[in-house]
Amino acid sequence: MAARQPRFNQQVLIDTTPLPDSIPPVKEIGATSAPLFSAAYFIGARCKPYNDDFMHCKTLANGKGEIECLKEGRKVTRCAASVLEDINKHCLTEFRQHWECLENYNQQLWNCRRPERRLNKCVFDNLVSPQNPPRHYSQETQTSIDPILTYITYIAMMS
Repeated sequence: MAARQPRFNQQVLIDTTPLPDSIPPVKEIGATSAPLFSAAYFIGARCKPYNDDFMHCKTLANGKGEIECLKEGRKVTRCAASVLEDINKHCLTEFRQHWECLENYNQQLWNCRRPERRLNKCVFDNLVSPQNPPRHYSQETQTSIDPILTYITYIAMMS
């Protein structure tokens, strides 16, 4: 048996150090998992370039980069917030029905296909223009430049 008594620290630590001016401020989304899960496809489609930049930054920082990648992370948050704002503006009832269904059925998608179809129809009718469908992998454009990839491409072109 252990002679030492366990100690639990229940205090909340808040870092009051202000962020540098180079990192743009962003308001947090403040949504629970069900609305985010309901809008995940549309967030992923519209915010893919920002997500790719953020993941690229994290890769270059070897999985760390909390401070170095804050700027890219804030862009992802801002983009996701704009998607949710647009969906709430144009398809509020369908969106609410779908995420409430997900909430009630433990976020199992197969139970909520009917409200999902209504949400998809509303979003594609009101938000997604035929000229600008959600991006596919063949239409990718990289928004940041990887120096290693550029060097490898340069070497391949020279040989």
